[in-house]
Amino acid sequence: MAYNKNIAMFTYTALFSTLALFSFTGHPIGKSLANTDPGFAVVELFTSEGCSSCPAADEVVAKIQRETNEKSIYILAFHVDYWNRLGWKDIFSEPAHSNRQNQYSSWLNASIYTPQVVVNGQQEFVGSDESRLRSSINTALHKTNPVHLSINSIKENDRNVSLHYQIDGNIANNSLVLALIEKTASSKVLRGENEGRTLSHVQIVRNFQTISLNEQSDGVSEIEIPAGLDNQRLEIIAFLQSRENGEITGATKAAISK
Repeated sequence: MAYNKNIAMFTYTALFSTLALFSFTGHPIGKSLANTDPGFAVVELFTSEGCSSCPAADEVVAKIQRETNEKSIYILAFHVDYWNRLGWKDIFSEPAHSNRQNQYSSWLNASIYTPQVVVNGQQEFVGSDESRLRSSINTALHKTNPVHLSINSIKENDRNVSLHYQIDGNIANNSLVLALIEKTASSKVLRGENEGRTLSHVQIVRNFQTISLNEQSDGVSEIEIPAGLDNQRLEIIAFLQSRENGEITGATKAAISK
């Protein structure tokens, strides 16, 4: 086979550029992606205060959350409940969070473990793998967003959040997922594998629901705010998800106003 110097140089340059973008674990996610790329990344972390391996993953997503600025990166931390029987009840855990992880196990033919991360409903891996998470996020941000989801208005009334959403694009076989997020919190763990540690968390899912769209591209829905939560510490993350394979095709977020 003939050797083409120009092709070889182009291949080398492209490879070098790719490695430069993805290979440095501590390198912040590129600021230019916020303005030049139409993609998004929904990052779901399945974690627990009862798991000794989970604080490292919590720290990774917290670091990335600090870097997001205006980029379309949406982090959700689902605290599962199956670790609670081993000595420490995670106050942020819910059976529904474990059920969601079970659904991903079915969609992705994956094991159930913590810490586990799922990106855009299609990739799963160990949540503390910072290099792979950054690579997955950057890849997702470069992809074309096939559906545009927006929240046009949001109101809080008597501990319920009412929002009007609008969707442009194909919504066949998709559901709307709404998640009520507490941006930061911490707790001191008194028993279990993390006994004696004060753990900090970000983007904690405090309530979520899946809504059937019935082929309607706009509508109004509500989600309840649990008692004791400060509205100023909350936000709503909304995304569209395939009922067939879990793929997330559009996402957005909004603050909650008093």
